[in-house]
Amino acid sequence: MQDVLCLILGGGRGTRLYPLTKLRSKPAVPVAGKYRLIDIPISNSINSGFNRVFVLTQFLSVSLHRHISHTYKFDPFSRGFVEILAAQQTNETSEWYQGTADAVRQQLRYVIEDRCRDVLVLSGDQLYRMDFRHLVKTHRDNNADATIAVLPVATEDSHNFGILRQDDTGRVLGFVEKPKTDPERAPVRTPPEWLRKQGIEPRGREYLASMGIYAFKRDVLIDLLTQKPLATDFGKDVFPRSLTTHRLQTHMFDGYWEDLGTVQSYHEANLALAGDDPPFDFHSPEGVIYTRMRFLPASRVSAATLNQCLISDGCVVQSGTSIERSLLGVRSRVGKNCTIRDSVIIGADRFETDAERDNNRRRGIPDLGVGDGSLLERAILDKDCRIGRNVRIVNERKLQEDEGENYVIRDGIVNIPKGTIVPDGAVI
Repeated sequence: MQDVLCLILGGGRGTRLYPLTKLRSKPAVPVAGKYRLIDIPISNSINSGFNRVFVLTQFLSVSLHRHISHTYKFDPFSRGFVEILAAQQTNETSEWYQGTADAVRQQLRYVIEDRCRDVLVLSGDQLYRMDFRHLVKTHRDNNADATIAVLPVATEDSHNFGILRQDDTGRVLGFVEKPKTDPERAPVRTPPEWLRKQGIEPRGREYLASMGIYAFKRDVLIDLLTQKPLATDFGKDVFPRSLTTHRLQTHMFDGYWEDLGTVQSYHEANLALAGDDPPFDFHSPEGVIYTRMRFLPASRVSAATLNQCLISDGCVVQSGTSIERSLLGVRSRVGKNCTIRDSVIIGADRFETDAERDNNRRRGIPDLGVGDGSLLERAILDKDCRIGRNVRIVNERKLQEDEGENYVIRDGIVNIPKGTIVPDGAVI
């Protein structure tokens, strides 16, 4: 379907994901051991038959650019592409993106020059699997100007989303951005009977949340983004002001969807992937998630105990080690007699040679990976960390938020930033 153009928003500074976003943008954050978050929307687009994709980036985007350029290459006769549109100074503007709508407006000339019929606007930091052809079908069957993918959520989760109210045909009648109180939520409550008519079991979910996934008629999108006063955000500005002037439609979705915008949600989603019945299955033959080919060797595990783990390519786990409900990213190396629980080890960008390890010992620094006898609980180790022998990373003081020389605690989870050295015997 060459008449659909996809725009993937690269996100802002990602402050809630710090320190994972200290040296990279949110869409470049590794997930599930061998992927990056940007692989999810790009793969969903390709699997839906939409292979013309622009990725709008702004902050710390070098690693994201490198990943995309090395991963997504199309046959020149297919007319497919995945291209980066970085924020830049132009004759019209010299500012950074001020919001989701402003990001698209600053790159609007690529939409104007394109002969597409519809434009999909997607987020770059969510974990889900969706066939966008169903969204486009809903959009076109209802002759909608804009269609918003929505997910039923419970009351306690509604304050995190834009909540919509609709009529029996699915047309949007009301929109409240992140309601905090019952009076704010009351006008946009969806009766459970209505959800059942759509074939969705409510299970206490009485609100329809915007997923940050939109379909627009091309000309309507151009018009909405050039109207004065200029809108900066789709949820806060574009949709509320368009309720009476345009037909806004909802597209129901009831599958797994997770916004990995915080350290806690990132940690929980990764650990859930290692369970017996993961909510999102990368092993599914339908909707394959693509990523960079690394040509790594199979992992080697020596007399270790593994329980509910994801072990990526190129890992080495030595004897006497116990790993439970954890994830090891590419090229992870775990020494002897270690204990790792409820942790995410993102891995390394390269293998160390024996000569390099000998040099490490002479210099008194640990090798890449986790040293012998170390204990990790509820931790996230970013890439290329060097954890010494007999280290304890357990949040011993039970802090929710803290920051030290070689660690950052967020939501009670200890984060070891990329490339950090934790010396032998350290306790965090």
